[in-house]
Amino acid sequence: MSKGNTVQLKANVRDEFTRASRRELRENGGLPGVVYGAGEESIPVAVDFKDTAKLFHTGRSEVFQLDIPGSGKVPVLIKDIQKRRGNVSHVDFLRISMNKPVRVSIPVDYQGTAAGTKTGGILQTQVTEIEVEGLPGDLPTTLEADVSALEIGDKLTVADLKVPEGITLHASEEEILATVIVPRAVEAAETEDEADAEEANAEETTTEES
Repeated sequence: MSKGNTVQLKANVRDEFTRASRRELRENGGLPGVVYGAGEESIPVAVDFKDTAKLFHTGRSEVFQLDIPGSGKVPVLIKDIQKRRGNVSHVDFLRISMNKPVRVSIPVDYQGTAAGTKTGGILQTQVTEIEVEGLPGDLPTTLEADVSALEIGDKLTVADLKVPEGITLHASEEEILATVIVPRAVEAAETEDEADAEEANAEETTTEES
């Protein structure tokens, strides 16, 4: 794999498709995959696992070149990663056109320290990726979500995300990304205190009436 203005990953065309051949490929540091999309025939490929693993994060939103014998350098995105028993077993490369929008999932990057965590709250994140659509060259690596202003009980929604120009979100603006909650132990103690206070007030009222 090389880096310049564009990341390149070398691939070989696979011509054996048995379970034994895939297992042998993985044991030798390779990873089976397939290239498809853009109205062209799919190509079964084999890539170096370590080099490909470096792209598992950015390769889902940043276009790179897959160098395939007989096909040249093909612009692709990593569309899907299959796992078996916790280990990566197969990778799907989506062939793309730089002048046609694509829909991909982008990681949410939570930034800052929530103000509510400084007073006993716990930041709870509910979303790790959001589906977006845009031209390949406009796709961001991550979507920034600033949680620093969140107090206990506050929520951060999709509407609060910083979205680059030309990018469309495929998610409801009301969808909750993160919230600052009260720890259950503290909440239970406060509820118990409130119950004790109500009971004491009730006793005082009863005594006064009698």
